[in-house]
Amino acid sequence: MKSIIALSAILSTGLAATIPSNAHSQIHKRAPVCSFEDHTFNDKNAWTTTSDVSKRDLGQTTWNPPSNLVTPLKQVWDHEIKTYSNPLGFKNYGYDQVIDGKGKINYCVRWEGTATVTAAQRAKVETAIRRQFSKWIAILAGFEKFPYKTVDVNVVGWAVKNKSQLQGDTSGIQVYTTTDSEGIPECDPKCGRFFHQNNDYSQCAAGEARHYDQSLWLTPGFEGGAGGDWGQRVGQDYFMQNLDTDNIHIVLHELGHTFALDDFYDWTPTGVTNFIMLAGSAMEITEFDAWMARDWWRNLKSRYNL
Repeated sequence: MKSIIALSAILSTGLAATIPSNAHSQIHKRAPVCSFEDHTFNDKNAWTTTSDVSKRDLGQTTWNPPSNLVTPLKQVWDHEIKTYSNPLGFKNYGYDQVIDGKGKINYCVRWEGTATVTAAQRAKVETAIRRQFSKWIAILAGFEKFPYKTVDVNVVGWAVKNKSQLQGDTSGIQVYTTTDSEGIPECDPKCGRFFHQNNDYSQCAAGEARHYDQSLWLTPGFEGGAGGDWGQRVGQDYFMQNLDTDNIHIVLHELGHTFALDDFYDWTPTGVTNFIMLAGSAMEITEFDAWMARDWWRNLKSRYNL
């Protein structure tokens, strides 16, 4: 069963700070909640690789999607505008973070559990999340004055139960050993954009340069994913086993929420059946996903004074 939770309710009860701890939020809409029950990605599912998935018609630099996508794109946009809370007023989408960061995004990794991780593995984790994030940037580059062809994505911190879990040199990262209310390692909220959307990191002991815009939460035994403006949560084993995979499809899906895209639990737009945001139907960002993200950008770009 899907849970419903509105941002207004969260803020009014003072619980906004708990959202990254349980990672059950989607984007600002916060409904339906992205729990692992909702986001089940079983590789035994009938994932498809069809011409609809691999096809690309992204040379357009203005809003001119393929004719077969016009109707489903309008259906999606109308649905999001109707069901999201303050969709065009919310200011912590991935687009906002990229623009505010001047083309730079910092990550902090929440390494749940007791496993150790080598310096070489940490380097691969950074490369992997950079690769996935960059795939969303690539489909925006050059479209409607989007100002970046690439974004500099860096892991600036790791949160672990015990510092000894991080093998090798850790001088290049901030190491956190504090935990949230559930005893799970967390990156210092004083350094997190989710908690400081005014970009004031004066209370961040790590310093502004090591503030983090996104969390990558890696949980042992976690099946599925969760994502939103705070970051992405996926299974630790799954992510580590796919460090060299070009498209880490669960992460790509959760990053779609970071960039304001919705889930499709109980309906499918007319004529499209294979796209990354329809969990269980695609292994990569598709043409339809790209145009959905472009739709958000063209409707948000005026706020940036480009």
